[in-house]
Amino acid sequence: MNRAAGSVADATGNWVDSIAPAWSRPYLRLARLDRPIGSWLLLLPCWWSAALSAGMAHQIAPLPRDIALFFVGAFAMRGAGCTWNDIVDRDLDGAVERTRSRPIPSGQVSVAQAALFLVLQALIGFAVLITFNSFTIALGIASLFATGLLAASVAPTARGAAGIGWLLFFPNMFLAGIYFPTEEMSSTMRQIGNFTPLGSALHAVRDSWMGIDPRPEYLGIMAAWALVAGALAARFFRWEQA
Repeated sequence: MNRAAGSVADATGNWVDSIAPAWSRPYLRLARLDRPIGSWLLLLPCWWSAALSAGMAHQIAPLPRDIALFFVGAFAMRGAGCTWNDIVDRDLDGAVERTRSRPIPSGQVSVAQAALFLVLQALIGFAVLITFNSFTIALGIASLFATGLLAASVAPTARGAAGIGWLLFFPNMFLAGIYFPTEEMSSTMRQIGNFTPLGSALHAVRDSWMGIDPRPEYLGIMAAWALVAGALAARFFRWEQA
């Protein structure tokens, strides 16, 4: 068995190891398509929200298109994140018995090839993203990006910034209704979620799904997060160390 066809050390029986063409297996493993549970955990709440919005708007016709777009977007973006993780952790993975057989440390693909694959997946995700309301998407990205910059500006190290990012990520996902429908939350939880950058972005996108203009309050919340977090990040960033 050649190096590209070889499975990773902790692999279980999966379709990538058994039926995928040998040349594609390293890339499929980079995207974790041999372990798709993370993509499904991202995708299923999106399907739930799309179906709920379509039912509330009594507009079922766009639902099959949205279901297909979310499927492609969820797998592409989760794959891009996993590929980035393998790129930045390649030296650590190479020093650990369980992970040294992953595609990059084992030499199945080069860092440049992995980076190109990352860009391809990100472009696929971006193509899905721009099928929705462009202004809402841009404002949502700006608010989330500014929040991430703020975390990076106050953290003493890159690892600390990553830790803060994870601590912010999961509550944001929960309060926005990604993991649990907001309709089932208490009114207090819903109000808190509405004022998070991700929660306001998802509400604005949901308005677009329903064929109406995003409500100004959600656009205002995203703009406020982008401006305030961006200003604070610029204030606290250690420019002399950049």
